[in-house]
Amino acid sequence: MTAVHTSVLPPYAAHLRVYEPLAAFPEPDRARWQAYAAEHGPDAASADEPVARAALEAQRGALADLLPRPPRARSTGAPPAEGWEWESEHAFVRVADSVTYVCPWATRLRSWQALEELRDSLPVALLDTVLPEAVREQAQAAQATWRSAHPDARPWILTSRWEVPRRWFLPFGDEERHFRPAEPREGERPGRPAALFYLTSMAQARRRVARAYRVLRTGTPAAEGPGRVAGTPLAAGAEEVGRWLEEFHPRSLVELDYGGLVHAIREPQLAADRSAAELAQGLEALRAGDVQGAVRAYEAVTERWRAVLALRQAN
Repeated sequence: MTAVHTSVLPPYAAHLRVYEPLAAFPEPDRARWQAYAAEHGPDAASADEPVARAALEAQRGALADLLPRPPRARSTGAPPAEGWEWESEHAFVRVADSVTYVCPWATRLRSWQALEELRDSLPVALLDTVLPEAVREQAQAAQATWRSAHPDARPWILTSRWEVPRRWFLPFGDEERHFRPAEPREGERPGRPAALFYLTSMAQARRRVARAYRVLRTGTPAAEGPGRVAGTPLAAGAEEVGRWLEEFHPRSLVELDYGGLVHAIREPQLAADRSAAELAQGLEALRAGDVQGAVRAYEAVTERWRAVLALRQAN
């Protein structure tokens, strides 16, 4: 298990992760991840244990890459056609029912995706300050070369800043929610931040998402307005999440981790957060033809996350 003592806090971001069993990986990756898990040990040895410390270690590595001037983009350089020597060698490791599951960080691939999001969200002048044009062009050239050799590559981790997208709650049930209150520092023993995450099997995740998609596509249309459920982007979001889950081994685990958002939300609010249950209740109401009940549930979840998202603009 990774043990980290640091004042660095993770970013205000949530993560949707897939952990695949070692058997899902082809050789030589399987042997490499098996050796990694044996040497590294599990980041979480039970279903109710978070991977918060390992996630913080990943963040520390990302921050270290920002120290050079100009910043060193993890995606730069001409990658070889085969092999992982240009990709992160780290992964989150979970053990459940004596089975070892691995979620590779795939930092290089995720860096490319983050660069695309950054390019779409920032003005050019600000983008040039954050990452000079030459660095971006080098990264884009490396991405094109690598993609041509790995057309089916997909990340095991999706990241969302300042909110948990509503579609991410669809794979989970309230019984799979795990909340761990913060623990203050006592003497030499370091404190521990709060943690909130969901963990389920791939079979359950796919079943719930497919059921939600059918309801959202064929359920009774809700009234027009911001609380609309059927026909909203939630239906497209369910399809998007479902397609992503289909890319992985059927015996995988799926995890929704509030990550650094626990530092932006007060602990009583975290303890009371039942977003997955509320969204499921809304879908049940829609299936039963209770449009107003569906709208109320959807708006309750939307308002909760709109309040958190508003903190992004706070001074």
